Amino acid sequence: EVQLVESGGGLVQPGGSLRLSCAASGFVFGNYDMSWVRQAPGKGPEWVSSVNSGGGITYFADSVKGRFTISRDNAKNTIYLQMNSLKPEDTAVYYCATGSSSMGYWGQGTQVTVSS
Repeated sequence: EVQLVESGGGLVQPGGSLRLSCAASGFVFGNYDMSWVRQAPGKGPEWVSSVNSGGGITYFADSVKGRFTISRDNAKNTIYLQMNSLKPEDTAVYYCATGSSSMGYWGQGTQVTVSS
């Protein structure tokens, strides 16, 4: 059974930082590109970032470029999203997902709230 479990969300002030993690199991993690997708209240899903299977190629939405970093540790079956200089508009539920151009499996999400 494929499982993706996100953690690391929370409440942070504007300008602050958070690091999200996503632990994967049930599939050969190192064979898959992985992504982060977010969904703000009342809005549809928004792709945030992707990393290729080897971890050497990354992609970011314009809205987070220069502020967020994606990485992965294939030995730990985990991907990360380092979020810096957070803005209120980054408030959303953040999901990790398998794939990049099209998402397959999704985790349950972790809430990130940016507010003073």
